[in-house]
Amino acid sequence: MSNKVSAVIFEGSSPLSLVEEMMVRVREAALLDNLEKLTQVPEIRDYYLFTNRPELEKPASRLGAQVFLNNTDPRHFHFGETLKSAVMEHGLRKVFCLSGAGCPLITVQELKMVARKLVERENYVYTNNTQSSDMTAFTVTQGFATAALPAMDNSLALSLRDQLGLEMELMPHTLGLLFDIDTPSDLLVLGAGPFGGPRTRMAIADLKLDYQTLNAAKQVLGAEYEEVALIGRVGAPVIGRLNADLKLRLRVFSEERGMKSLGRIENNEVISLLGLLLDHAGIDHFFEYLTRVARCAFIDSRVLFYHYQLELADRERFLSDLGCWEELENPWLRNFTRAAVTCKIPVLLGGHSLVSGSLWALCDELVGSVPGIR
Repeated sequence: MSNKVSAVIFEGSSPLSLVEEMMVRVREAALLDNLEKLTQVPEIRDYYLFTNRPELEKPASRLGAQVFLNNTDPRHFHFGETLKSAVMEHGLRKVFCLSGAGCPLITVQELKMVARKLVERENYVYTNNTQSSDMTAFTVTQGFATAALPAMDNSLALSLRDQLGLEMELMPHTLGLLFDIDTPSDLLVLGAGPFGGPRTRMAIADLKLDYQTLNAAKQVLGAEYEEVALIGRVGAPVIGRLNADLKLRLRVFSEERGMKSLGRIENNEVISLLGLLLDHAGIDHFFEYLTRVARCAFIDSRVLFYHYQLELADRERFLSDLGCWEELENPWLRNFTRAAVTCKIPVLLGGHSLVSGSLWALCDELVGSVPGIR
């Protein structure tokens, strides 16, 4: 049985706007913070970083990573083929695969836990999310070389289970294993809270973000028995966590979980009840209705984007998350974001991470800082 664990890390980007560059700076800072944590895990013997960012080569190498640069545009990058090549070329047997900023709040103890699981097990895959994984640890078995690995990392764990028959186990639900830097909403949660490594916090501090809406939402979350709306790809673990530790009345509408990993986006199958309501009532009336049922709202807007089959650049999506509606070009997104910003209650927009790891982070922060909350 091999006791050598190898970390394989992917971080690529081609920012085309200032808001995308903002995301890249923080993600790269988080990657370096995570590399420093990896050096404290004896079971992890080597680290491989695959990136198209030359800026990362020297700082990552100083932290012990073997860096492999490529010129591939991230939009044409095939995750599965690159992972397979790395595993076969370097003879890896126990692999801990993660994105550069995937789980930036993971602790050294959690990294050790993942590594020890791999050392102890065979025919095994361990992931933080079965339908949209940011981290997947697995043992390399016979047949791996011919497996059809996915183009994106979201469905890696499912592919390994279904094609190679690996026994799958889900990682515990913790802040370190759930939180991901995926959209500017996540930057807001990090910047307004106490979390993140030294490089990450320094990068966020330089951005001068506007925390007004988020802080207003925190006031609602920390109060007693206020109503909070969660809309989008909301999972049971975060609902359970909020119900257990905060005094809230939740209004939850969860839809289209797994839309990426199950191929629903590619097949144009995404359909949203919220989208149908928006069609019927109109954007302004919807947000008026929202004020009647909740004191704040967290909306995973990506479900709507795919429901309407909007082809939005990252710049547009990210500016919407920050509430910068006047800078948006897409008419529907401009109107939707304007209505969210001007709504009488605080409304946070983002992706899946907003209604998953970011909510978990807000709960952790409030439990630790608000008197009277256990």
